[in-house]
Amino acid sequence: MGRSEVQLQKRKRQKLRSVVWWSVVSVSALCTVLLGLRIYAQILGPPSLAVANATVFLDQNGHSIGDRFAEQRRYWVKLEDMSPFISDAILAVEDQEFYDHHGFDYTRIATALMKDVKAMKKVEGASTITQQYARNLFLTHDKTWTRKAKEALYTYRMETFYEKDELLEGYLNTVYFGHGMYGVEAASRFYFGKSSKDLTLAESALLISVPKGPSYYSPLINEKNAYNRQNIVLTLMESQDMVTGEAVTRARDEKIGLKNEEWKETKSVAPYFLDEAWQEAERILASKGRAIAEGGWTIETTLNTNHQKVAEEVVAEWLPNNELEVGFISIEPKTGYVTALVGGRNYKASPFNRVTQAKRQPGSTIKPLLYAAALEKGFSPMTFLESERTIFTYDDGRSKYEPKNVNGKFANHPISLAQALAISDNIYAVKTLEKVGYKPFQSILERLGVEATIKNTPSMALGAAEVTLIDLTGAFNKIASGGLDQQVKTVLSIKDSHGKVVFEVAPNEREDDNRVMEADDAFILTHLMTGMFDPVFNDYSPATGLSIRGKQTRPYAAKSGTTVSDQVIIGYTPTLTAGVWNGYDSGTQLQLAEDKQTTKNIWIDFMEKVHQGMAAEPFLPPKGVNGVIVDIETGGIAVDSCTKQRLIYVKKEDIPRKLCTDSKLQKQLLEDVKDSEEGITEMDGDDPWSLFPFSFFRN
Repeated sequence: MGRSEVQLQKRKRQKLRSVVWWSVVSVSALCTVLLGLRIYAQILGPPSLAVANATVFLDQNGHSIGDRFAEQRRYWVKLEDMSPFISDAILAVEDQEFYDHHGFDYTRIATALMKDVKAMKKVEGASTITQQYARNLFLTHDKTWTRKAKEALYTYRMETFYEKDELLEGYLNTVYFGHGMYGVEAASRFYFGKSSKDLTLAESALLISVPKGPSYYSPLINEKNAYNRQNIVLTLMESQDMVTGEAVTRARDEKIGLKNEEWKETKSVAPYFLDEAWQEAERILASKGRAIAEGGWTIETTLNTNHQKVAEEVVAEWLPNNELEVGFISIEPKTGYVTALVGGRNYKASPFNRVTQAKRQPGSTIKPLLYAAALEKGFSPMTFLESERTIFTYDDGRSKYEPKNVNGKFANHPISLAQALAISDNIYAVKTLEKVGYKPFQSILERLGVEATIKNTPSMALGAAEVTLIDLTGAFNKIASGGLDQQVKTVLSIKDSHGKVVFEVAPNEREDDNRVMEADDAFILTHLMTGMFDPVFNDYSPATGLSIRGKQTRPYAAKSGTTVSDQVIIGYTPTLTAGVWNGYDSGTQLQLAEDKQTTKNIWIDFMEKVHQGMAAEPFLPPKGVNGVIVDIETGGIAVDSCTKQRLIYVKKEDIPRKLCTDSKLQKQLLEDVKDSEEGITEMDGDDPWSLFPFSFFRN
């Protein structure tokens, strides 16, 4: 062997050693990387595949009434509960080797990489289903190398710890289908109005066409693009022997009906109520260190679907065909549970909740709360005040206020608290506020849960402070409960996505330390509010509830209120409180007769219908409160000769000690004195009072 041959053999051996060495180094490096990735994956553990699912609402009987989504509309369904065409279609069009690779399709990656290098930017993807799932869960859709590296790490971890079926199921439940729909179940309901398990081959192929470009392939946006893409999906399924050519032909000929509008219209009931329940649940969960955005909650609410149905029916019946708006709420006195809520005439047109968000002047509906403070200050139903034209001064005498009654008239004689409330006398109310004081009035409002600022002006007695209907109705509800602090509630319990109870409403507290009013005062005020339906109180103005008295079949305690732009009525039975507001969002004056009568008609029809078939329940007095029949004109104990008689409840110390005839005699003598005074006013130098020896005439 010559020298040149020896040198050639030597160079070959050196080259072989170099190749072997670099091969060992490369294999060692690859093993090191793989070992590092394995250690990295083991240290971090399996990435969470949890997503925010739909939160489901139930009524008080456990029936589904709607759903809500923190960010995305999504329903999670198991792989076996989907149509088998769905998984076949997605594999055919997105990842044919899904069950064979370990998260990466290296052939597709190499092809895409060459194109990216040639273009010097990221132009083509080769993502497997697992990679897309990782991106959907954890990353953005930016086309950057950094995002791609993170995607690869997440993909490796997911493939390490999860089975293929779990990954495919997760992907199908998270992929975006446009129009706010995530996952095949939500998309199937949206596009076809049915569950994903019921989809045909044609429907499945059309549905799986959408994720490629939801704004381009949605059949609702571009039907031609969608069906062209569907044809590609069907062709790929046939080439993979997933379906027969005959089945593909039938699928291409199938007429598909899109029913998304029908589904959207029927997805929930009581939308204004659900908004309020969602917000309450959000506050409850935050107090427990949880976030409602986790999704998957089951929220049992206080909604009574019968009450809600009746409320919506009577609102629809009585609202005139104009822009008059409505707010309605009903609450149980014993629990504080909201049983029905209507926040406006059309939720889709305006989700603004006029029960919880709108602050309006309540007018005379505030008077029972003022009289609650008066009862605490020593007033009784038979406390008489002069009701006549009066000019009140305030602000240290710098300002004047002259209230008028609705019809512009005055009683021009003393009237009792019972009568003043029944006919809604404004002079009596302002005089009461003067005697009670602004701070006690503010105090009772705060205790009853009404957020309102009471300014030192007499008009506060007539409802000039703005309040929400939910606060005002909640205050009446506390009076109906006997003065107990029953907080208004819409949520009974909350369970997380695993069925664990996170919150459950506490049993009702009935102890005295949960009291905002004395039971005696609450009952006396309740009985006073039955007077608005009683014609015995008619005077210069009729009792304010007589227009709906003909529909009344049971005892009600209520109070209505009117401003130039608002109508309100709130009232209750022993078992249910309801409040109604009507007005224009713009604050337009109420001038039409049908607008002004709407409120009371909604209220009485609702109360009568929801109580239909139930025995009429009386308001039962607590111990310490006595019933006495009095003459409402004088306040004395009634006898046969006094015709305007009425049962009134008072505390023991407030029981009248005179007969009505005694009071009538005194009243007649006073009238005679006034008549005589008028007849001798021309007498020079004479004191007309000196003609009468009775000293009480002067007082």
